[in-house]
Amino acid sequence: MPIRAPRNFPLLLLLVWLGACLGAMRAAEPRTMVFFGDSLTAGYGLSDPATLAYPARIQEKIDAAHLDWRVVNAGLSGETSAGGLRRIDWILRQPVDVFVLALGANDGLRGINPAVTRSNLQHILERVRAKNPQAKLVVAGMEMPRQMGGEFTHAFHEVFPAVAEKNEATLIPFLLDGVGGQAALNQADRIHPTAAGHAIIAETVWKIVHPLL
Repeated sequence: MPIRAPRNFPLLLLLVWLGACLGAMRAAEPRTMVFFGDSLTAGYGLSDPATLAYPARIQEKIDAAHLDWRVVNAGLSGETSAGGLRRIDWILRQPVDVFVLALGANDGLRGINPAVTRSNLQHILERVRAKNPQAKLVVAGMEMPRQMGGEFTHAFHEVFPAVAEKNEATLIPFLLDGVGGQAALNQADRIHPTAAGHAIIAETVWKIVHPLL
């Protein structure tokens, strides 16, 4: 008995073709890496943060490697972990493939209980996972100066590896490695890196994120 095609067969073919086209378009879109941080990420004090802050330097390295990724600098000067938790849903309106969490420095400088910082960072990553289950997570570690007291600086240091381990995230041990405490690489406030300092931060970050791409 001959098999007859359904009356709406041309329509079905059209829908299949459109679905394939939409899938190809999505595949052609660059993937997204979000840097979610504070003034260190935003590029505070730089003459042109859009080109000199370390996330922009990461974009340069991505382009040089001919990788189909775009970098989003979601840094906000003065941001604390609590502030980041309040605005994370706004950032997650876009798809995220790699999420770099670089918050906590302002918490430390304000003497906020490290347990509170850890809780806020954990909740941020949980929201990222809920919205983007396949996203790769990166946690940028931070350190406090010894003047903050030994007990506090130790507890603060432990926040970042603990959060990274709990969320199976990749850890950047210290975002300001080779830059923090170096007068020539920081602005007059001795807190925010110069353009040369951001270039070094970009090298530190690139070693960690490049394999994830």
